[in-house]
Amino acid sequence: MGNARNLADNLPLTGASSNRNLIINGGFQVFQRSTAVVTASTGFQGYYSTADRWKIYANAGGGNYTTERSTDTPSGSGFSLKAVVTTANSSLSSSHYANYDHFIEAQNCQHLAYGTAAAKTLTVSFFVKSSKTGIYTIALYKPDTTAYMYTKEYTINSANTWEKKTITITPTAGGTSFITSSGGAIANDNGIGLGLSFNQAFGSSFSGGTSDVWGLGSNWNYSTTNAVNWMDTVGNTFYLAEVQLELGSKATPFEHRSFGDELARCQRYFYSWTSSGLSDNIYIRSPYSTGTPPNSSASAAYTFPVTMRANPTMTTSYNFSRFTASIHNAVAQIGTTSAGNAYATTSFTADAELSL
Repeated sequence: MGNARNLADNLPLTGASSNRNLIINGGFQVFQRSTAVVTASTGFQGYYSTADRWKIYANAGGGNYTTERSTDTPSGSGFSLKAVVTTANSSLSSSHYANYDHFIEAQNCQHLAYGTAAAKTLTVSFFVKSSKTGIYTIALYKPDTTAYMYTKEYTINSANTWEKKTITITPTAGGTSFITSSGGAIANDNGIGLGLSFNQAFGSSFSGGTSDVWGLGSNWNYSTTNAVNWMDTVGNTFYLAEVQLELGSKATPFEHRSFGDELARCQRYFYSWTSSGLSDNIYIRSPYSTGTPPNSSASAAYTFPVTMRANPTMTTSYNFSRFTASIHNAVAQIGTTSAGNAYATTSFTADAELSL
Protein backbone atom coordinates (compact mmCIF):
# COMPACT_ATOMS: atom_id res chain seq x y z
CA MET A 1 0.00 0.00 0.00
CA GLY A 2 2.89 2.32 0.85
CA ASN A 3 4.40 2.12 -2.66
CA ALA A 4 1.01 2.62 -4.33
CA ARG A 5 0.34 5.71 -2.19
CA ASN A 6 3.81 7.02 -2.98
CA LEU A 7 3.23 6.61 -6.73
CA ALA A 8 -0.18 8.29 -6.57
CA ASP A 9 1.22 11.23 -4.61
CA ASN A 10 3.91 11.84 -7.23
CA LEU A 11 1.76 11.61 -10.35
CA PRO A 12 1.19 14.93 -12.13
CA LEU A 13 -2.20 16.51 -11.45
CA THR A 14 -2.64 17.29 -15.13
CA GLY A 15 -0.92 16.37 -18.37
CA ALA A 16 1.24 13.38 -19.26
CA SER A 17 3.42 11.45 -16.80
CA SER A 18 6.33 11.61 -19.28
CA ASN A 19 7.59 14.43 -21.49
CA ARG A 20 6.13 16.81 -18.93
CA ASN A 21 9.21 19.01 -18.47
CA LEU A 22 9.09 22.00 -20.85
CA ILE A 23 12.76 22.74 -20.10
CA ILE A 24 15.35 21.18 -22.40
CA ASN A 25 18.60 20.26 -20.64
CA GLY A 26 17.21 21.13 -17.23
CA GLY A 27 19.55 18.48 -15.81
CA PHE A 28 22.58 20.14 -17.46
CA GLN A 29 23.71 16.94 -19.16
CA VAL A 30 24.59 18.49 -22.53
CA PHE A 31 27.49 20.95 -23.02
CA GLN A 32 28.21 20.79 -26.79
CA ARG A 33 30.14 24.06 -26.85
CA SER A 34 32.41 23.61 -23.85
CA THR A 35 32.49 22.33 -20.28
CA ALA A 36 35.36 24.64 -19.31
CA VAL A 37 35.29 27.93 -17.40
CA VAL A 38 33.95 30.81 -19.52
CA THR A 39 33.96 34.47 -18.47
CA ALA A 40 30.67 36.34 -18.71
CA SER A 41 32.07 39.87 -18.78
CA THR A 42 30.32 43.19 -19.35
CA GLY A 43 28.15 43.15 -22.47
CA PHE A 44 28.28 39.35 -22.67
CA GLN A 45 25.01 37.73 -23.69
CA GLY A 46 24.82 34.45 -25.49
CA TYR A 47 24.81 30.68 -25.43
CA TYR A 48 28.57 30.71 -25.93
CA SER A 49 30.49 27.88 -24.30
CA THR A 50 27.97 27.03 -21.62
CA ALA A 51 25.20 24.48 -21.08
CA ASP A 52 23.05 23.89 -24.16
CA ARG A 53 19.79 25.87 -24.23
CA TRP A 54 20.90 28.22 -21.43
CA LYS A 55 21.71 31.79 -22.40
CA ILE A 56 23.99 33.78 -20.09
CA TYR A 57 23.60 37.53 -19.63
CA ALA A 58 26.08 39.89 -17.97
CA ASN A 59 26.24 43.66 -17.96
CA ALA A 60 27.47 44.56 -14.50
CA GLY A 61 29.54 47.67 -15.08
CA GLY A 62 32.90 45.93 -15.15
CA GLY A 63 31.78 43.18 -12.83
CA ASN A 64 32.54 39.73 -14.21
CA TYR A 65 31.54 36.18 -13.44
CA THR A 66 32.37 32.78 -14.90
CA THR A 67 30.16 29.82 -15.74
CA GLU A 68 31.14 26.17 -16.04
CA ARG A 69 29.92 22.60 -15.73
CA SER A 70 30.08 21.27 -12.18
CA THR A 71 29.75 17.81 -10.64
CA ASP A 72 28.41 19.35 -7.43
CA THR A 73 24.75 18.31 -7.46
CA PRO A 74 21.94 17.72 -4.94
CA SER A 75 21.79 14.02 -5.83
CA GLY A 76 25.55 13.46 -5.79
CA SER A 77 25.62 12.56 -9.50
CA GLY A 78 25.20 14.28 -12.84
CA PHE A 79 25.94 17.97 -13.40
CA SER A 80 24.91 21.47 -12.44
CA LEU A 81 25.61 24.91 -13.88
CA LYS A 82 28.02 26.85 -11.68
CA ALA A 83 28.73 30.60 -11.65
CA VAL A 84 31.46 32.42 -9.71
CA VAL A 85 31.96 36.20 -9.32
CA THR A 86 35.50 37.09 -10.45
CA THR A 87 35.21 40.91 -10.46
CA ALA A 88 32.72 42.43 -8.05
CA ASN A 89 30.28 45.29 -8.51
CA SER A 90 28.87 46.30 -5.12
CA SER A 91 26.89 49.26 -6.49
CA LEU A 92 24.72 48.36 -9.46
CA SER A 93 23.62 51.13 -11.77
CA SER A 94 20.10 51.15 -13.21
CA SER A 95 21.10 49.25 -16.38
CA HIS A 96 23.17 46.47 -14.80
CA TYR A 97 22.14 42.81 -14.80
CA ALA A 98 23.31 39.21 -14.42
CA ASN A 99 21.03 36.26 -15.16
CA TYR A 100 20.45 32.92 -16.94
CA ASP A 101 17.62 32.55 -19.48
CA HIS A 102 15.98 29.49 -21.03
CA PHE A 103 13.71 30.03 -24.06
CA ILE A 104 10.90 27.60 -24.94
CA GLU A 105 9.74 27.28 -28.55
CA ALA A 106 6.24 28.70 -29.05
CA GLN A 107 4.79 25.65 -30.78
CA ASN A 108 5.73 23.62 -27.70
CA CYS A 109 3.56 25.90 -25.53
CA GLN A 110 0.21 25.47 -27.30
CA HIS A 111 -1.18 23.07 -24.68
CA LEU A 112 -0.92 25.87 -22.08
CA ALA A 113 -3.96 27.55 -23.72
CA TYR A 114 -2.62 31.01 -23.00
CA GLY A 115 -4.88 33.70 -24.43
CA THR A 116 -8.05 31.84 -23.39
CA ALA A 117 -10.15 31.45 -20.25
CA ALA A 118 -8.78 27.89 -20.01
CA ALA A 119 -5.14 29.03 -19.57
CA LYS A 120 -3.22 26.51 -17.47
CA THR A 121 -1.35 26.84 -14.19
CA LEU A 122 2.38 26.07 -14.32
CA THR A 123 4.86 24.96 -11.67
CA VAL A 124 8.60 25.52 -11.81
CA SER A 125 10.88 23.54 -9.51
CA PHE A 126 14.66 23.59 -9.20
CA PHE A 127 17.61 23.09 -6.88
CA VAL A 128 19.77 26.09 -6.07
CA LYS A 129 22.86 26.69 -3.95
CA SER A 130 24.79 29.90 -3.29
CA SER A 131 27.38 31.29 -0.93
CA LYS A 132 25.18 34.42 -0.65
CA THR A 133 21.88 34.01 1.17
CA GLY A 134 18.81 36.20 0.79
CA ILE A 135 16.03 36.95 -1.69
CA TYR A 136 16.45 36.05 -5.37
CA THR A 137 13.89 36.08 -8.17
CA ILE A 138 12.76 34.19 -11.23
CA ALA A 139 10.79 35.68 -14.11
CA LEU A 140 8.59 34.13 -16.79
CA TYR A 141 8.41 36.22 -19.96
CA LYS A 142 5.80 35.85 -22.73
CA PRO A 143 6.70 38.00 -25.77
CA ASP A 144 3.95 37.06 -28.28
CA THR A 145 0.80 39.13 -28.95
CA THR A 146 1.04 41.45 -25.92
CA ALA A 147 4.26 40.97 -23.93
CA TYR A 148 3.73 40.05 -20.28
CA MET A 149 6.15 39.15 -17.50
CA TYR A 150 5.64 37.31 -14.21
CA THR A 151 8.08 37.92 -11.33
CA LYS A 152 8.48 35.80 -8.20
CA GLU A 153 10.78 36.00 -5.18
CA TYR A 154 12.34 33.00 -3.48
CA THR A 155 14.82 32.84 -0.59
CA ILE A 156 18.15 31.04 -0.27
CA ASN A 157 18.17 30.37 3.46
CA SER A 158 21.49 28.61 4.13
CA ALA A 159 24.85 29.36 2.50
CA ASN A 160 26.49 26.65 0.40
CA THR A 161 23.57 24.25 0.86
CA TRP A 162 21.41 22.71 -1.87
CA GLU A 163 17.79 23.82 -1.46
CA LYS A 164 14.80 22.82 -3.56
CA LYS A 165 12.43 25.61 -4.59
CA THR A 166 8.92 25.21 -5.98
CA ILE A 167 6.97 28.10 -7.50
CA THR A 168 3.41 27.84 -8.84
CA ILE A 169 2.48 30.33 -11.58
CA THR A 170 -1.25 30.83 -12.10
CA PRO A 171 -2.50 32.60 -15.24
CA THR A 172 -4.27 35.19 -13.06
CA ALA A 173 -1.48 35.85 -10.54
CA GLY A 174 -1.97 39.32 -9.07
CA GLY A 175 -5.64 39.32 -10.04
CA THR A 176 -4.92 40.25 -13.65
CA SER A 177 -6.61 38.91 -16.78
CA PHE A 178 -3.54 39.41 -18.99
CA ILE A 179 -2.92 35.73 -19.73
CA THR A 180 -6.57 34.67 -19.96
CA SER A 181 -7.46 37.41 -22.45
CA SER A 182 -6.61 37.49 -26.15
CA GLY A 183 -3.39 39.42 -25.46
CA GLY A 184 -2.04 36.39 -23.64
CA ALA A 185 -1.96 34.21 -26.77
CA ILE A 186 1.25 32.46 -27.83
CA ALA A 187 1.74 32.11 -31.60
CA ASN A 188 1.94 28.57 -32.98
CA ASP A 189 5.36 28.97 -34.60
CA ASN A 190 9.09 28.36 -34.07
CA GLY A 191 9.73 31.62 -32.21
CA ILE A 192 9.91 32.22 -28.47
CA GLY A 193 6.83 31.15 -26.55
CA LEU A 194 8.13 31.60 -23.01
CA GLY A 195 11.41 32.67 -21.44
CA LEU A 196 12.34 31.52 -17.93
CA SER A 197 14.93 33.72 -16.20
CA PHE A 198 17.02 32.99 -13.09
CA ASN A 199 18.18 36.32 -11.74
CA GLN A 200 21.36 37.04 -9.76
CA ALA A 201 21.56 40.84 -10.00
CA PHE A 202 19.43 43.58 -11.55
CA GLY A 203 19.62 47.36 -11.44
CA SER A 204 16.62 49.61 -10.91
CA SER A 205 15.58 49.61 -14.59
CA PHE A 206 14.79 45.89 -14.27
CA SER A 207 13.73 45.51 -10.63
CA GLY A 208 10.36 47.27 -10.40
CA GLY A 209 8.38 44.04 -10.29
CA THR A 210 5.95 42.84 -7.61
CA SER A 211 6.35 39.25 -6.49
CA ASP A 212 3.74 36.77 -7.76
CA VAL A 213 2.20 39.23 -10.21
CA TRP A 214 1.91 39.35 -14.00
CA GLY A 215 2.79 42.74 -15.46
CA LEU A 216 3.48 44.32 -18.83
CA GLY A 217 6.57 42.84 -20.45
CA SER A 218 7.54 46.25 -21.80
CA ASN A 219 8.43 47.27 -18.22
CA TRP A 220 11.16 44.58 -18.09
CA ASN A 221 10.51 43.91 -14.41
CA TYR A 222 12.65 40.80 -14.08
CA SER A 223 13.20 41.33 -10.37
CA THR A 224 12.07 43.22 -7.26
CA THR A 225 13.80 45.79 -5.08
CA ASN A 226 14.07 43.15 -2.32
CA ALA A 227 16.49 40.95 -4.28
CA VAL A 228 20.15 40.65 -3.33
CA ASN A 229 23.03 41.83 -5.49
CA TRP A 230 24.88 38.55 -6.00
CA MET A 231 27.64 40.41 -7.89
CA ASP A 232 28.77 42.35 -4.81
CA THR A 233 31.65 40.11 -3.65
CA VAL A 234 34.44 38.25 -5.44
CA GLY A 235 34.03 34.51 -4.93
CA ASN A 236 30.24 34.47 -4.62
CA THR A 237 28.93 31.22 -6.12
CA PHE A 238 25.59 30.27 -7.65
CA TYR A 239 24.67 26.70 -8.65
CA LEU A 240 21.53 25.59 -10.50
CA ALA A 241 20.34 22.00 -11.03
CA GLU A 242 17.29 19.92 -12.01
CA VAL A 243 15.15 22.72 -13.46
CA GLN A 244 11.61 21.65 -14.37
CA LEU A 245 8.62 23.60 -15.71
CA GLU A 246 5.39 21.62 -15.97
CA LEU A 247 1.61 21.82 -16.12
CA GLY A 248 -0.31 21.84 -12.87
CA SER A 249 -0.08 23.25 -9.36
CA LYS A 250 2.17 20.51 -7.98
CA ALA A 251 5.83 19.79 -8.63
CA THR A 252 6.51 16.19 -9.60
CA PRO A 253 9.94 14.51 -9.27
CA PHE A 254 12.47 15.75 -11.80
CA GLU A 255 12.08 14.03 -15.17
CA HIS A 256 15.43 12.37 -15.90
CA ARG A 257 15.68 11.88 -19.66
CA SER A 258 18.35 9.77 -21.31
CA PHE A 259 21.47 11.56 -22.53
CA GLY A 260 20.64 10.59 -26.13
CA ASP A 261 17.13 12.02 -25.86
CA GLU A 262 18.35 15.26 -24.30
CA LEU A 263 21.17 15.63 -26.84
CA ALA A 264 18.75 15.25 -29.77
CA ARG A 265 16.47 17.91 -28.28
CA CYS A 266 19.45 20.27 -27.93
CA GLN A 267 20.65 19.58 -31.49
CA ARG A 268 17.45 21.13 -32.86
CA TYR A 269 18.93 24.46 -31.73
CA PHE A 270 22.70 23.92 -31.91
CA TYR A 271 24.83 21.21 -33.52
CA SER A 272 28.59 20.82 -33.34
CA TRP A 273 30.63 18.42 -35.50
CA THR A 274 34.40 17.86 -35.53
CA SER A 275 36.24 15.32 -37.61
CA SER A 276 37.99 12.62 -35.64
CA GLY A 277 40.48 11.95 -38.44
CA LEU A 278 40.80 11.00 -42.10
CA SER A 279 38.03 8.44 -41.92
CA ASP A 280 35.23 10.95 -41.39
CA ASN A 281 36.44 14.16 -43.01
CA ILE A 282 34.00 15.64 -45.52
CA TYR A 283 35.65 14.99 -48.91
CA ILE A 284 34.96 16.47 -52.34
CA ARG A 285 36.42 15.93 -55.80
CA SER A 286 36.45 18.44 -58.62
CA PRO A 287 38.05 18.49 -62.09
CA TYR A 288 40.66 21.16 -62.73
CA SER A 289 39.44 23.99 -64.88
CA THR A 290 41.58 26.73 -66.37
CA GLY A 291 40.88 30.36 -65.78
CA THR A 292 41.66 32.99 -63.21
CA PRO A 293 40.15 32.21 -60.87
CA PRO A 294 39.35 28.61 -61.82
CA ASN A 295 35.69 28.31 -62.76
CA SER A 296 35.00 24.70 -61.78
CA SER A 297 33.37 23.91 -58.48
CA ALA A 298 32.26 21.03 -56.29
CA SER A 299 30.09 20.57 -53.25
CA ALA A 300 29.57 18.11 -50.45
CA ALA A 301 26.37 17.47 -48.51
CA TYR A 302 26.07 16.79 -44.80
CA THR A 303 22.83 15.63 -43.14
CA PHE A 304 22.15 16.90 -39.64
CA PRO A 305 21.08 14.28 -37.07
CA VAL A 306 17.78 16.12 -36.34
CA THR A 307 15.76 18.79 -38.11
CA MET A 308 16.89 22.18 -36.85
CA ARG A 309 14.46 24.83 -35.65
CA ALA A 310 15.38 27.20 -38.50
CA ASN A 311 17.98 27.64 -41.23
CA PRO A 312 21.13 27.85 -39.08
CA THR A 313 24.07 30.17 -39.22
CA MET A 314 27.25 28.16 -39.65
CA THR A 315 30.89 28.45 -38.69
CA THR A 316 33.17 26.10 -40.61
CA SER A 317 36.88 25.28 -40.54
CA TYR A 318 38.85 23.81 -43.48
CA ASN A 319 42.07 21.92 -43.97
CA PHE A 320 43.16 21.43 -47.56
CA SER A 321 45.76 22.40 -50.14
CA ARG A 322 43.97 22.24 -53.50
CA PHE A 323 40.82 24.13 -52.65
CA THR A 324 39.70 27.58 -51.63
CA ALA A 325 36.47 28.13 -49.77
CA SER A 326 34.03 30.70 -48.50
CA ILE A 327 30.77 30.71 -46.58
CA HIS A 328 27.64 31.81 -48.42
CA ASN A 329 24.14 31.48 -46.98
CA ALA A 330 25.39 28.94 -44.44
CA VAL A 331 26.81 26.73 -47.20
CA ALA A 332 30.49 26.14 -47.91
CA GLN A 333 31.32 27.27 -51.43
CA ILE A 334 34.33 25.34 -52.75
CA GLY A 335 36.50 26.44 -55.68
CA THR A 336 39.38 24.40 -57.10
CA THR A 337 42.96 25.46 -57.67
CA SER A 338 44.07 22.12 -59.15
CA ALA A 339 42.54 18.76 -59.96
CA GLY A 340 42.17 16.00 -57.40
CA ASN A 341 40.68 15.09 -54.05
CA ALA A 342 40.82 17.11 -50.88
CA TYR A 343 38.89 17.24 -47.68
CA ALA A 344 37.18 20.55 -47.22
CA THR A 345 35.45 20.57 -43.87
CA THR A 346 37.09 19.38 -40.67
CA SER A 347 34.60 20.94 -38.26
CA PHE A 348 31.51 23.11 -38.16
CA THR A 349 28.80 24.40 -35.87
CA ALA A 350 25.21 25.08 -36.89
CA ASP A 351 23.30 27.54 -34.70
CA ALA A 352 19.50 27.99 -34.75
CA GLU A 353 19.01 29.11 -31.15
CA LEU A 354 16.06 31.11 -29.90
CA SER A 355 17.10 34.61 -28.94
CA LEU A 356 15.67 37.96 -27.93
